Amino acid sequence: MAKRKTYFSLEEVLEQCTRRDSDQSEEDISEEDSDVSFVDSVAEDIFLDGGDATLDIQSSESDELWEPASKKTSTEEHDDSISSEEEPHPSTFQRVSGSRRPRGRGRGRGRGRTGSSQAEMPASTSEEGWNDTDAPDIIPPQPTFRPIKSPGPQIIPTASYTLLQLFQLYFTNSMLLTIIKNTNDFGSTCHKPSNPWIDLTLQDMYAFMAMVIYMGLVKLPAITDYWRGSKLYSLPFPKKIMSGKKFQRICRSLHLSSLEDNAANEQRRGTADFDRLCKIKPLYTEMREVCKINYNPGQEISIDERMVASKARIGIKQYMKNKPVRWGYKLFVLADSSNGYTWDFFVYEGKLQGNSGKGLSYESVMELIDTRLLGTGYKLFVDNFYSSPSLFCDLLQKRIWACGTIRTNRIGFPKTKKNCLDSKSPRGSIRWIRKDSLLFVQWRDTRDVFLCSTLHTAHAGDTVQRRVRDADGHWVLKDISVPPAVKEYNRCMGGVDHSDALINYYKVIHKTQRWYKTFFYHFLDIAVVNAFLLHKSITKGKGEVPMHQKAFRETLIEELAAAAGSLAPSPAPSPSPNRAHHKPVHISGHSTTGRLRCRHCQAKTPVKCSSCDVPLCFLPSRDCYKDWHDANDL
Repeated sequence: MAKRKTYFSLEEVLEQCTRRDSDQSEEDISEEDSDVSFVDSVAEDIFLDGGDATLDIQSSESDELWEPASKKTSTEEHDDSISSEEEPHPSTFQRVSGSRRPRGRGRGRGRGRTGSSQAEMPASTSEEGWNDTDAPDIIPPQPTFRPIKSPGPQIIPTASYTLLQLFQLYFTNSMLLTIIKNTNDFGSTCHKPSNPWIDLTLQDMYAFMAMVIYMGLVKLPAITDYWRGSKLYSLPFPKKIMSGKKFQRICRSLHLSSLEDNAANEQRRGTADFDRLCKIKPLYTEMREVCKINYNPGQEISIDERMVASKARIGIKQYMKNKPVRWGYKLFVLADSSNGYTWDFFVYEGKLQGNSGKGLSYESVMELIDTRLLGTGYKLFVDNFYSSPSLFCDLLQKRIWACGTIRTNRIGFPKTKKNCLDSKSPRGSIRWIRKDSLLFVQWRDTRDVFLCSTLHTAHAGDTVQRRVRDADGHWVLKDISVPPAVKEYNRCMGGVDHSDALINYYKVIHKTQRWYKTFFYHFLDIAVVNAFLLHKSITKGKGEVPMHQKAFRETLIEELAAAAGSLAPSPAPSPSPNRAHHKPVHISGHSTTGRLRCRHCQAKTPVKCSSCDVPLCFLPSRDCYKDWHDANDL
């Protein structure tokens, strides 16, 4: 029980002060004299004010500690009496901490003393500041990469695949048959009896996709221009694939979901069970699955958003002012940082996917990181929209290490300004703070960069070159310090951007009045790019030179047209009566000028067959000249 202060009258205080032991030291006597003089001065001032010295001293010392008598129990009163009897009388007059000052006017004789105690002083807190490169940092435990499946294509690496077979890994025949059935059902209900609908077949869908990919390579202002017969627009290939009217009929009637599912979903409009993505669900869900089945990413992965351009009037359309595509549908994408393979994605519907209460950025990362399919030991790189200390700690619990730029207003980011970068800090300055497994880094480049990481040390002596002006005003290259987190972030963060670049080179998307058709064209782009990346990985594994994406798309168009029966494969040249006439010659008489693509491997070559007039490689490591002639029995 807390001790209560005991108060004495003026007479008692004076009596105690006069009782001095004869054996007290001179120092004790001087201290008691000062105490007595202090009490005398207080009593004198109170008397001059017309008050009672005894009562006023007691009331001034006990106003703040007064409590109503009704709140005291008999037990408390008994304890107070016991404590007052057992507590020894102090030899000097003591002030209660936090009580009022004694009354008095002017200075001197002890008036106006603060008498502040330790409890009244603000608590002194030692604030941890930012460290510089002079302070050593630990090297955190590095991830042990344990993927569920071996990284790379999940197909037989030594087998030979045509480009159409790689494409069919994503647009499977079962998926195409579902789209054909739904399109036929919708077309038969929308067309009048005077212009009946003709059911599509699998060959028609192959021809349609060949034309769509072809339009991504050959850009024209309008779709009807591909079938115009004028001298400027006379293109023979579209007329061989299908007629313009048939192509437009398929475009108008293309449907991804069944009419029954659409009608049932419309009945749920306005309720929580309504599905905004019902019209793309069959293709959407299967495309996500096949992307994850056919490939497993490497250790470095990245997550970022992607915008699919559209201005359709639908609720899932988003606006992002800082993106190249400002209006459209937002997709959150997980891609392999090494090559840009789209491993998983989901469409943002304008609401949170989970119920953790930690925001969209947290939920989107947790939606894409599936350790049951990926495994553990991955290094995830994200930008400042996603980075937060809580996200990185939760990912570390899943054995996923993370690094990314971070906003300074995030909860958990150090708020201290002690020893942080200021306006006088030179370029290349580094400041850091480590909180358990989290590392926060400030780095001065052309502007200040803030990062958070669970896998890097603060500084390791790395440098990067920057162009700066010297004393004479000339531009020179200078090595400045750079944190390891910044260096690896710049190398591994661009996975989704790489994928977007591959798609936008020859994207097949074009204007449409139905929002779900925009997703069909985008899923077609994802399938083509992912199939192209599989082709690159397989051919490099065999030590061969892969095709460029343009050559890949051209060959895929020809194979799709051949599968549709619209385009017969190009016949091999007729054998010459004298086989000795087949000999390699330079195309232009020069070893580099006038090179053409090899008919066999699609690489550039300066050599062709003099009889067949076909460019072919003729090298010790790649004898396409012999392989092509043997394949065509020449």
